[in-house]
Amino acid sequence: MMENSAEELAFAEENLYLNLCSDPIRFEPGSKVTIIFYDDANQQVFAVRSGGATGVVVKGHKDNLKCSFRMEDKGPVLSIKFSPDLKILSVQRSAHSVEFMNFVYSSENLPEYSQSCKNKNATILGFIWIAFNEILFITKLGLELFQVYPEKRMLKFLKNVSINVDWFLHSPESNILVISSTGGLIQPFQLKPGNIYKFPKLDVDQATSSQATPERASERDVSIASLYNQTAVLILRHKPKSSTCSGAEIDVYVLNREKTTPKSHVLKLDTSGRFAINVIDNLIIVHHQASRSSMIFDVRLSGGFDGYATYHQTLVVPMPIKPFQLKLPMSTTTPLGEKSEIDCELYSVNWVVFQPNVIIDAKLGCLWYLQLKLDSIKNLMHDKIRLVEFFLQRSNGKKYILKLLQSTIMAEECVPDLTLISGMFDKLNENYKSFLDVEMQNQMSLPVHGKSERLASKGIVLVDQQDLYTHIFSNFANCSNVTDQFVVIILTEYIRSLSQFQIPVQHYIYELILHAMVRQKAFYQLHQFLQYHVVSDSKPLACLLLSLEGVYPAAYQLALDMLRRLSTANDLIVEILINKQKIIPAMRFVQSCERTDHISARKFLDAAMKTKDKSVFYAVFKFFEERNIRVRGTPVFEANEMCDLYVQHFQSVFGKSSACSNFFADGAPQ
Repeated sequence: MMENSAEELAFAEENLYLNLCSDPIRFEPGSKVTIIFYDDANQQVFAVRSGGATGVVVKGHKDNLKCSFRMEDKGPVLSIKFSPDLKILSVQRSAHSVEFMNFVYSSENLPEYSQSCKNKNATILGFIWIAFNEILFITKLGLELFQVYPEKRMLKFLKNVSINVDWFLHSPESNILVISSTGGLIQPFQLKPGNIYKFPKLDVDQATSSQATPERASERDVSIASLYNQTAVLILRHKPKSSTCSGAEIDVYVLNREKTTPKSHVLKLDTSGRFAINVIDNLIIVHHQASRSSMIFDVRLSGGFDGYATYHQTLVVPMPIKPFQLKLPMSTTTPLGEKSEIDCELYSVNWVVFQPNVIIDAKLGCLWYLQLKLDSIKNLMHDKIRLVEFFLQRSNGKKYILKLLQSTIMAEECVPDLTLISGMFDKLNENYKSFLDVEMQNQMSLPVHGKSERLASKGIVLVDQQDLYTHIFSNFANCSNVTDQFVVIILTEYIRSLSQFQIPVQHYIYELILHAMVRQKAFYQLHQFLQYHVVSDSKPLACLLLSLEGVYPAAYQLALDMLRRLSTANDLIVEILINKQKIIPAMRFVQSCERTDHISARKFLDAAMKTKDKSVFYAVFKFFEERNIRVRGTPVFEANEMCDLYVQHFQSVFGKSSACSNFFADGAPQ
C-alpha cells in the first residue's frame, strides 16, 4: 500500500504544471516597522523601515534595480516608485501631494521637492510614471498629468481629465489605465507621453438574474492582461448573470479603440471563493485559495459560443503549484542538524499576485516568478489534436509538437491511428496557411477584401514542411518498425493535407514518397500518382525520375513529359536528350519550341560527332548550314561560333560542304 501511495505521489508531482522560480528575490519581511511596496513597472520591491529614516532597501531581478538609501521620516509612506530611468524617486505620504528626490549623484541626504494636486479638492489615490519625465496623478476627481524638471526641482502641469474615480488599475506592459467610475462604469485609457487617450467604455454585465442590484466589480476582482498582442480586461464575477452557472466566472473584454468593448470570452470556474490571476505565455492562470489549486485557460482555443461570447472550461484538471522549499540563511551559530529549508505555504493569505506572473509573500519576504511546465500539460491533455492546437499557441511549442507527432506516427506498441494523424496534419497546415496569408498581405501592404483590419496568424509558432522532414519523415529509415508502405500512406496523407490548404508541396517530400514506392516496387502506384497529378510537376522531381530509370525504365519518359508540361525547362530537356545521345530528338524538340535561331551550333555538333554516327552528324551539320543561310544568307559559320573543327570533320567524311535539302524531310546518306 505504501508503494502504491509513493507511485501516485510521484505521478501527481510529474503532472504539476506550475512551479515557483527556484531563486526568488529575497527581501526583509513586512512587520510593524517595515512596510513592503512593489512597483510593477520597474519590477522593484521596496522595504521601507520607519518611514525611511532607518533605511529603504530596493531589490529587483537585475543588479541595476538594487539599491539602498535613507529618507527623512515625514510620516507613513503610502506609495514609493522610481522613474523609468531610475533617476527620480517619487514618494506619496499624504492624500494631496507627491514628493520627489533626484537620485542621480547621491542616495543620502536627498533634497526633496513636491507637487500638490492641481484640483485643490482632489484626493490622490495613486500615481503612475508614464515616461522618464512624466507622471500621472490619479485622484478621486480625475487624472492630472505633469512633466518633471529634475534640474529645476519642479513640475509643470500638462493636462487633466475630469472623471469620478473609485479605484484604478494600470498595466505597465501596455500602458493601459482602467478606472472604475460612478455606477460601476469601467473606463479604459491609453497613456502615452504627453497624452491621455480615452477608450470606449466596457459594456459590462452588472445585474444578475437573482439580484435587482448590480454586482459592482471591486479592484481585487479586476486584472489587465496582455493576451495574444491584445490588451484585455478580466473581471471576476462571483455571482454571474447566468442562472445555470454553478460557480464564479471571469469575463474577458478585449479592448477596442473604435467602439464599446463587449464581453468576448467567459472562463467557467465552476467553484466559488477567493481567486487570483496570473498570465503566462498567453495562458490565463486562475488560482483558487480554498482548494489550493490552479486552473488554466486559453482564449484562443475553441469553446461554446452563445452568439456573443465564447465559453471556456479549464484546459486540464486543476492542479496545485509544485511544493517549494525555501532555503534558510545559515550562520556560524546555527546548531548542527537544524533545518536548512522550510516548506513554503502555497496559496497563503499573505500572497499578493501581480501581472503577468509575479507572486509576493510579504510576510515571508519572497518574490517569485510563476513558471509553466508544458511537459506536464502534455500528460494531462489526452485529445492530441487539441494538444497540437494548444502547443501552436505557445512560444516554445514547436519542439513539443514535433515530439508529439513523432511518438504518434512512430508508435511501436500499437498501429498508428491514421485519422488522428490526419487531424494533426490539418491543424498544422491550417496554421501554416494562415502564416502564408499574413505574409502575402504584408508583402502587398493592402487590406484583404477591402477590410481595414489586418489578418492574424492562427498560432504563435510555425511548423512547416522542413520541420517535419528534418525531425520526422527523414528518420523513417532509422525505424525498424516503419515499412515503405507505411511511409507512402503517411506522406500521402500529409500531401493531401497540404493540398487541402493550398500549400505548395516541397520537392523533398515528393522525393521521400517516390523513393519509398520504388523500394517496394510499387511502380503502378507511382505511375498513377504522376498521371493523376497527386504529385505536382517540378524540375527537382523530374530529375529524381530520371535517376530512377535504372530500376524503373518508364521513369525516363515520365520525367520528359513532366518537363514538357512545365514549359519552363526547355533547356533542361535538351540537355537530357543530348546526354542520352538522342541528338535528333533534341533537334526536333528545339524546332518545336521555335528556338533554332538562338541555340549553340557547337554544342549539337560536338554531341553529334561523339555519337560516331555519320548520319546523325550529317543531319545536324546540314541543319545548321540551313539555319545560317536563313539567318545570315550564307552557310558559313561565324568565327565566334568556333565550329572550324566540325567543318573539317564534315569535309574529311563527306567532302566539300554545300547547302542541301533538309535532312529531316529527305533523310541522310548512309
